[in-house]
Amino acid sequence: MAQPPTPPAQVAHVLTEALPYIRRFHGKTVVVKYGGNAMVDETLKQSFARDVVLMKLVGINPVVVHGGGPQIGRLLARIGKETEFVQGMRVTDAETMDVVEMVLGGLVNKEIVSLISGHGGRAVGLTGKDGGLIRARRLRLTRPGPAEQAPEIIDIGHVGEVESVDPALVDMLDGGDFIPVIAPIGVGDDGVSYNINADLVAGRLAETLHAEKLILMTNTPGILNAAGELLTGLDAERVQALIADGTIHGGMLPKVRCALEAVAGGVTAATIIDGRVEHAVLLELFTDSGVGTLIHGSR
Repeated sequence: MAQPPTPPAQVAHVLTEALPYIRRFHGKTVVVKYGGNAMVDETLKQSFARDVVLMKLVGINPVVVHGGGPQIGRLLARIGKETEFVQGMRVTDAETMDVVEMVLGGLVNKEIVSLISGHGGRAVGLTGKDGGLIRARRLRLTRPGPAEQAPEIIDIGHVGEVESVDPALVDMLDGGDFIPVIAPIGVGDDGVSYNINADLVAGRLAETLHAEKLILMTNTPGILNAAGELLTGLDAERVQALIADGTIHGGMLPKVRCALEAVAGGVTAATIIDGRVEHAVLLELFTDSGVGTLIHGSR
């Protein structure tokens, strides 16, 4: 059933509300971590691609960093490879890393490029290995050992953390009116490939590119208080208090810490948004109310 046309006055209101934000973000870089439901629901995939294309058309430089954990898990299951997790991290041997590179750098990355290109954008797919973009080092987890002994170091294979970012390739693509789409795979000094958490890659990229904004897409509305109300406009001190009293916990903790590190590193603001909402990126960027939890630096 066809939707009734939007009244012209409402259209005009939306456009005029967006105008100051378009002016503010014009020429600035916005890094978007793309994941969750927005990557699997067809309607949400299309709305995300349109959002990114519109950002570029109004003079913003979007940089997309994507995950792909569920897709990796499905392919591993299909080939009969069992997955083990330690402290939430996938143990990644050489065979599993081959699958990670195939899924993240190939299937998922190229699908996102195709989606954006299908809506008129000039997207270019990369991994952090291209052009020396992301230099990685092996991530080593620890767990407490017996009393009076050093913590046990756990090696989980080809899982890394960002050591450094060289923005030259992304800067070149931005200057050429391209939209970078980046898979979170880096390379170490030893030439070994490493799978890196996409939130961490997005945060470090935002810092290095001096981004105006970091957007982390999730499957939740944002940070909620005990009454289930959305919290926003938070500074680092308020966020630390919410962590201390248990309001922020579980899977939200890594995203919040990523946002805090980004704003501490010079990013003007970071927002955790609900990727289950159509056009969530545009709503966050171009409306007064925004969508999700905004975390800003000291003022």
